[in-house]
Amino acid sequence: MSSGEPATKKSKTDALPEHLSGIPEETKKVLIEIDSVQNEIDGLNEKASEEILKVEQKYNLLRRPQYEKRCEMIKKIPNFWCTAFLNHPQLSSIIDESEEQALSHLSNIEVDEFDDIKSGFRLRFFFTPNEFFENEKIEKEYNLGDTPSTTGTAIRWKEGKNLGKKGDSSSPLSFFEWLSENVDPAHDDIAEVIKDDMWPNPLQYYLLPEMEETGDDFEELIDDEEGLEEVDDEGGSDGEENDA
Repeated sequence: MSSGEPATKKSKTDALPEHLSGIPEETKKVLIEIDSVQNEIDGLNEKASEEILKVEQKYNLLRRPQYEKRCEMIKKIPNFWCTAFLNHPQLSSIIDESEEQALSHLSNIEVDEFDDIKSGFRLRFFFTPNEFFENEKIEKEYNLGDTPSTTGTAIRWKEGKNLGKKGDSSSPLSFFEWLSENVDPAHDDIAEVIKDDMWPNPLQYYLLPEMEETGDDFEELIDDEEGLEEVDDEGGSDGEENDA
């Protein structure tokens, strides 16, 4: 090649995976164009995520006074949190009978997301004085950065009252076992359920049995009304036959 001849420009299609090297040239060009557009979409998605994060941070601050107000109201209702947990389809499955009495002392829950929401959050559980442990507050902190980790308050169990050790490693963790252990954040479904489902609206779970009963009563009322309509229809038919 002479020094005056321009260097051969590398084709964009060279960026395709090797296993696609045999496809038609026109298809290669279209794939490259699709990839370029996809990069633009990914860029917009990343920008959207950043803006959504700012909105979430803003509304976390706006919601905080309302959460505090709700917590003060909840304290006036005995066993509110225990009832809500026992009515929750997932959380109820990890609470055994031996734990219900201890859970009845749960007076408040707080969820505190870090300023950078994606980096982690804290769960705080407040308890009234009880026969099981000394702690008034038990906290679990989840760091979701480059090296995810969980740290938590050591529970000071009273003698003979340790609910955190059941001795059966093959069975799923119970609530107080989970509260006692630092579970890998990537596999801690309980924390996610409390943060994303229970905490935003615990009232729906506290009221669940009442709502089901109301639904049953409503269905019975409809059945009764349908039965009355059938009787009326039959009575009307008999009347018409007698007139005939």
